[in-house]
Amino acid sequence: MDNRRQFLSKASAATLATAGIPLLAQDQPKELTPGARVLPLPSESESTLGSIYSFVRTQAEKLTFPLSFIRDEFQDLAEWKSRARGKVLELLHYSPAPCDPKPEIVRRIERDGYVQEELSFQTTPDIRVPASLLLPKNGSRPAPGIIALHDHGGYYLWGREKILENESEHPSLTEFRNAYYSGRSTAAELARRGYVVLTIDMFYWGERRLLLDDDPQDWRDRPVQMSKERVQAFNRRSGENEQLAARALMTAGLTWPGVMLWDDIRSVDYLLTRPEVDADRIGCVGLSVGGLRSMYLSALDERIRASVICGWMASFPAQLKSHLRNSIGFTKLIPGATAWLDYPDIAALAMPSPILVINGRRDGLFEPNGVQASFDKLAMCYQKAGIPDRFRGSWYDTPHEFNIEMQSEAWQWLDRWLKG
Repeated sequence: MDNRRQFLSKASAATLATAGIPLLAQDQPKELTPGARVLPLPSESESTLGSIYSFVRTQAEKLTFPLSFIRDEFQDLAEWKSRARGKVLELLHYSPAPCDPKPEIVRRIERDGYVQEELSFQTTPDIRVPASLLLPKNGSRPAPGIIALHDHGGYYLWGREKILENESEHPSLTEFRNAYYSGRSTAAELARRGYVVLTIDMFYWGERRLLLDDDPQDWRDRPVQMSKERVQAFNRRSGENEQLAARALMTAGLTWPGVMLWDDIRSVDYLLTRPEVDADRIGCVGLSVGGLRSMYLSALDERIRASVICGWMASFPAQLKSHLRNSIGFTKLIPGATAWLDYPDIAALAMPSPILVINGRRDGLFEPNGVQASFDKLAMCYQKAGIPDRFRGSWYDTPHEFNIEMQSEAWQWLDRWLKG
């Protein structure tokens, strides 16, 4: 008879097979040490960390992820979630006083298949967040709701507009969407499928971008006539100052993920005030940092009943050798979290809610073995919880993107769990 570890590894393979993605030889689930590292860390040669990699690698090899659900001591899912989620929330170092959203609708725009409301609402007593709400014109009410989460992309001048549609938008936005979303507005696609969709500007993006006192008028007004070079210059300046903003947040006693995730959770609060929305059918979806936000939102908020994480899944230690520079920045890092949980361990906090994880084999942001190990670990967690069909890990032979084929799988996943 197979032992427990062999059984769970086979369950992982079965889960991947049900995704319709053929298992290549290198995809076969690897033996996992319960709770500890998911794969050996690579040697020191040719690391982007140069001479300091040896020290960092030595420290990372000591990680055992003591709060991983696959450890034998955790048998009760609710008890484990309470303990592990409490640790994550503690490490975010951000918990403002609760407040009423106090929404203010600025204007309503009639679009093909839905109505778009431009609005803002409170996420803390002193912060108003700009947002767009898409209300489908067809379908029954109350309808399922989606929190749609925009990406990082090194593109800061606009935020939520990257996943919205606008016939008079800046050409660089169109170019960006063509590159990463096959030219589609994911928020509009979901609204036309009958979902009420809410999307906000993340801190440091769009209407919440970094502006300095002497910044020129075009960076303030974002006119459609602004040259591509001026857009690139703003995005470059913002990228160069991202670490400065993070250091400021940390000096003030909080973390960037804390601010980001608080706003996303409070977005669920606002969405549930809308009579058009079914409170028992809420999902979330995003690409890249939007995928990371989708993971954390589903892990930390029980009201999320299904999620899609595109282009952001990895075992963090696997990233150390040569995949840190453009992946694990201050927007993604919860200091101290890996002393307790690896990234897929945190994702497992979404259980029993279903999660679909989509990654590209040619996505240079992530170490492929680390991605596969994360798929394996999540499959083991869902199997241990007795709900193996609620996790799917899908590979595509693509770079970092959320293309039409990926979107089709994502919409089918959300339909299955939120409309079925």
